[in-house]
Amino acid sequence: MAEPTLDGSTEASPPERRSALLRLGVSGGVVLALVGAALVVPELRAHVQGDRPAAAIEDDRLGVADEFTTRAEALAERAARRARGDLPVWEDGRLSQEHTHTLASYGLTTPAEIAAATDDGHGHDHADPATKNALSRSLTGPETAETADPTTPAQAAAARLVVELQRAEATPTMTTAEFEQARTVVPRSRWAMAGGCYALQAPSGRWVQRAGNRLAPTATSPSGAEPFHFQATDLGTYLLFGRQRDFVTSRTQQAVLADRPSALAELNTRPAGKGFRFYTGGRALQVAGSQLGFGSTPSTFRLRKVGGCASWPEITTNISGKPHRGVAPHQQVVGYVDAHTHGMAYEFLGGRAHCGKPWDKYGVEYALVDCADHQLTGGYGAVLEAFLSGKPTHDPVGWPTFKDWPAPDSLTHEGTYHKWMERSWRGGLRLFVNLLVENNQLCQIYPFKKNSCDDMDSIRLQAKRMFEFQRYIDAQFGGPGRGWYRIVTNPFQARRVINAGKMAVVMGIETSVPFGCTMKLDIPQCSKAEIDRQLDEMHRLGVRQMELVNKFDNALSGVAGDAGATGLLVGGANFLETGSFWQMEKCTSKDPEVSDKTQSLAPPTAGQQDALFGAIASLSLPTQPLPIYPSGPHCNRRGLTALGEHTIRGLAKRKMLFDPDHMSVRARKASMDLIEKIRYPGVLSSHSWSTPDAYPRIAKAGGFIAPYAGDSTGFVQKWRRHVTWADKRYLFGIGYGADINGLGAQGNPRGANARNKVTYPFKGLGGVTVNKQVSGKRVYDINVDGVAHYGLYPDWIEDLRKLAGNAIVRDMERGAEAYLQTWERAIGIRNNGCRDRANRTPLRAFTKITRGTTVKRLLKRVGMPGTRTAQRFAYCAKRPNGKTQRVVVELTKAGKVARVRR
Repeated sequence: MAEPTLDGSTEASPPERRSALLRLGVSGGVVLALVGAALVVPELRAHVQGDRPAAAIEDDRLGVADEFTTRAEALAERAARRARGDLPVWEDGRLSQEHTHTLASYGLTTPAEIAAATDDGHGHDHADPATKNALSRSLTGPETAETADPTTPAQAAAARLVVELQRAEATPTMTTAEFEQARTVVPRSRWAMAGGCYALQAPSGRWVQRAGNRLAPTATSPSGAEPFHFQATDLGTYLLFGRQRDFVTSRTQQAVLADRPSALAELNTRPAGKGFRFYTGGRALQVAGSQLGFGSTPSTFRLRKVGGCASWPEITTNISGKPHRGVAPHQQVVGYVDAHTHGMAYEFLGGRAHCGKPWDKYGVEYALVDCADHQLTGGYGAVLEAFLSGKPTHDPVGWPTFKDWPAPDSLTHEGTYHKWMERSWRGGLRLFVNLLVENNQLCQIYPFKKNSCDDMDSIRLQAKRMFEFQRYIDAQFGGPGRGWYRIVTNPFQARRVINAGKMAVVMGIETSVPFGCTMKLDIPQCSKAEIDRQLDEMHRLGVRQMELVNKFDNALSGVAGDAGATGLLVGGANFLETGSFWQMEKCTSKDPEVSDKTQSLAPPTAGQQDALFGAIASLSLPTQPLPIYPSGPHCNRRGLTALGEHTIRGLAKRKMLFDPDHMSVRARKASMDLIEKIRYPGVLSSHSWSTPDAYPRIAKAGGFIAPYAGDSTGFVQKWRRHVTWADKRYLFGIGYGADINGLGAQGNPRGANARNKVTYPFKGLGGVTVNKQVSGKRVYDINVDGVAHYGLYPDWIEDLRKLAGNAIVRDMERGAEAYLQTWERAIGIRNNGCRDRANRTPLRAFTKITRGTTVKRLLKRVGMPGTRTAQRFAYCAKRPNGKTQRVVVELTKAGKVARVRR
């Protein structure tokens, strides 16, 4: 039977924000990628493809150079795609009449949208001077027609053509993964009973049944036994959940059934002969006379699968179908990437500012609860929540009603509960960057806390929690390594994880005082030696992505700052941390897009981001009189310091990815100068806290970009702009930065009556079926609820498709692969020579590739292939005379070289 192939397709204005503090306003009038590409003139084509024969140019368009099919096969495939409407038909650089329906399929239906398609590439609508550009979350001030974005209209159109041609390339062959183990009558291991329903048989052969609130081995058959749901709290440790929704526990050495779980109800399970033994509190479950108790002599119990268990209370994913996976661990991956989320932020700011957590060993009823100060006052004492949402109160009840939270504008409540994250994974998320986050000054200001406020202490704690979370997910899925959440530390490992159908998790850092590198009255409080020591420590911990600043200036870099009332408060906290205010001055650039946050005493404008910091600061921070700044737009005088340059070089030395987001314009420019000087491709912008002058430089360096997610309408605008910066030497794929869990508001709904809204059920990535998500008694609909929690990102992506067609989803499906290729380049893998003519591997290098060579060694010796399939890697090598030689490396299923064909 042929292996199934993953189909790349998936089958009015947003409402006003409830709080002007929560989101950056999203602009319109950005160039549509497909139509812009269609307007390319013949001279522009030459600019894209160079001085090359027409046949060679057509080969590139057809994917012949990369796919190594015959021209006849490629032409036939292209004709078939054209007939299906999957590809535009090119006639002298323009769309033919037979394919003008593509305009509607890409979201161009209104006159304004069609007018935007002829935009000059600067991302503004000439018909609407009031349109704002939300490309960067650090932008403030009005937009002008001038921009420091160096991209010309011709270059933008060329980039759109490059991306369109990449979309036409073949989709990697996929299959499906099996994560739910077939449950046997008798568990095969001490991990296999997770989530199952079993009866216990005592050594006497009798079966354990309920006797009041106690247990006795008196039943003569499994049908008369008490059925226990085995709920994993850790690997090999379970709560035995009875039919009356109670728990087996130890009380004065007796085995009893209690209403609530406790440490003594957590039974560690160990295999013994043909059965299992159970331990808790230093004692073992045993038959004591006619009843069960806990003592020093363990009894061995046999388990048998039965029915009749009580249902364990839990959130459902409401996605059916098996997750997609690759057919080989080394092939090109397919999946979405979130490059910026704070999954362990429940421990930051002292561990009391965030309500709820991603998991609890006792389940959803214990994980998704409101903060104590919210509950004590019935929701009226939630100062942070009220400040952020604009509501004086909220319903403090979480599970099972979830009346008021989670919600797109609720920054104090948990958004990444593990079942919500599982839903995103099942919906196609395959690479997830978890950023460890802290702000020591705001932690100290907030009155409630249980954890250290030191940035690095908090980072270490959150990293520990990540591994605990991974272990918990493994426990739910039946054993070590079986879970979908896998922390990775290199791109080879990440590729194997993704191609196994799991989610590769990258550990990153976003904090205001990394390595203790603050400054006091302009005196750095760290040294190069201390930075190196802690970089090594973080690398050993597993960190592979890092920002240098967040909210405050530090000894490494100036910061972009915050605006309005939040700027007043956070600027005051900056004074407490450093002994000085932000040194904002009028920008010298003529482009307000390329600026830091404008300072004023006015309330923040609609779309103010990271308002949580301002809210916390407002609780107890004494207002500091800010210096009188000149008129905006403002740029921070502080740039990249010598210690900051040393840190970036240290990241590059350790092959860690550098994120210039949140830096001041001056610091970011200096950072990109350094990146280009040392030719380091390991750079990315993870959540739109860079400026438009930087994005083309990141793309040119071979880096990766993930715009801030936000509203679906706004993300479409950003995607269209980012397409214009694509570099033909690299695979174009785009991610998103959700920034969920306290740091960024999520996407608002478009409304129940929105044109072209999401309809349920729909087909997600890999063919899974996505229904409305159900959490307890709450049913979520992306059209009316927006991205209320992390599990609604598959729905948000479907909303993107509804707005912009399959093209945007196609680009996002390549996001994980594009991130991995940036990471591969960062660790020293030569770029794909089929896309990058100047970087083609000499043909003689392939003579050293012998049978049995591993894929990892192959990549290190000859670089990235033009295509990566399960059976072969195809290369464009360079002959001694400078001409191109096609080389195919055939691979075994184990990912080793079988032979090299030149």
